[in-house]
Amino acid sequence: MFEQLSDQSVPAGLRGPILVDQHGLPRYWAAVWATTSTAQLANSTHVKKLRYIENLYQHAEQLRGVSALDDALGTLNDEALADILESWFVSIRNQPNGTDIDEMRWLTGLGFVTSVVTWVSKSQAADDRIRRIEERLIRLSTLYSQLHVRRAKAIETVRSLPAGTVKALYEILDPESATNPFAREKTRWRVFIAFVLMLHQGLRRGEVLLLPVDAVKSAYDHKQHRTRHWLNVQENEYEDSDGDPRYSRPGIKTAHSIRQVPVSELTASMVQTYAGNYRGRPRHSFLLNSQIDMPLSTEALTKIFAQISYRLPTAVLKELKDRTGKESVTPHDLRHTCAVMRLHQLLEQGDSMDEAIQKLRTFFGWSKTSSMPSRYARAVFEDRLAGVWNDAFDDRVALLRALPKGHY
Repeated sequence: MFEQLSDQSVPAGLRGPILVDQHGLPRYWAAVWATTSTAQLANSTHVKKLRYIENLYQHAEQLRGVSALDDALGTLNDEALADILESWFVSIRNQPNGTDIDEMRWLTGLGFVTSVVTWVSKSQAADDRIRRIEERLIRLSTLYSQLHVRRAKAIETVRSLPAGTVKALYEILDPESATNPFAREKTRWRVFIAFVLMLHQGLRRGEVLLLPVDAVKSAYDHKQHRTRHWLNVQENEYEDSDGDPRYSRPGIKTAHSIRQVPVSELTASMVQTYAGNYRGRPRHSFLLNSQIDMPLSTEALTKIFAQISYRLPTAVLKELKDRTGKESVTPHDLRHTCAVMRLHQLLEQGDSMDEAIQKLRTFFGWSKTSSMPSRYARAVFEDRLAGVWNDAFDDRVALLRALPKGHY
């Protein structure tokens, strides 16, 4: 079973996701693997991999009894491991609707078994035993690495949200809108700020949830003779990640995701309005605060956008389905849309495609080798969003209308 250790009575170094058996005892080799192999993973990725591995543990127990997988790994029982892996692969492969997630589940489980067998073999000495173990490893690796749950699909073009969808989102999420689906004023502002930061700043869901209340910084630029604003995308410097009370702790995806993002004066003013008037005074430093004065969770933000999608007009949902194949809006769709518009902007102001893509890498936190920027090129030329923003992009009239009188 998957558990999240977060109680304050648990030592800080031991808090986090863990796999346990039916008696509540940690699954031994999963705990070793998590300790040694996941230091560089974002928390969300760590959780996904542990869930995949738990599925392998449960399959092994159904097939060969309690603690079957740990026993087979600890004793280097290659026959038992082969039986478990082969039947697990078949069970995944025989599902009626295979997905890329199933492929990742298989590869994660296979990688877990291979890693543990390698560690165990190196820790045990003696003569020809090492040779036999190496032969088992080669056999496992050669046989199973060639199995795939489904053929990988070609990379599809990333789709931005249609203009009608973006326009409808602005109208619905305006804190003063009569069609806003949230009753409380604090909730309306919380959702609107999350929407603006993901759409205009291109932040990932986890990055938004990590922002501290003073995320937006400012300084006077003597060259441009104006005050400039920015926000730092990084781990919250005021909080200990081990003490984060959220079940699914947000995190920075990769080292390249740590960056500074320019912020318009209008967006900075919006964030300050929320922080000063609607956030409340919780005992944590995170910008987005829940109704019960806790940091807003990943699950809550996902649920919020499911509610928003439900309130979109029928015509808007039909266009969304026709254009993108999607039936609802997710937080990551806003990041996609921001990337398309930023690239469109850069090309319009005269940058070459190569120059524009390099700028996107910095703005969105992609590595030099990431293929993500080039996936937005085709979407730019579809130009469905040109009627939603003006050339300044951040000076959206709807943002101005949303500011209550006396706060700007």
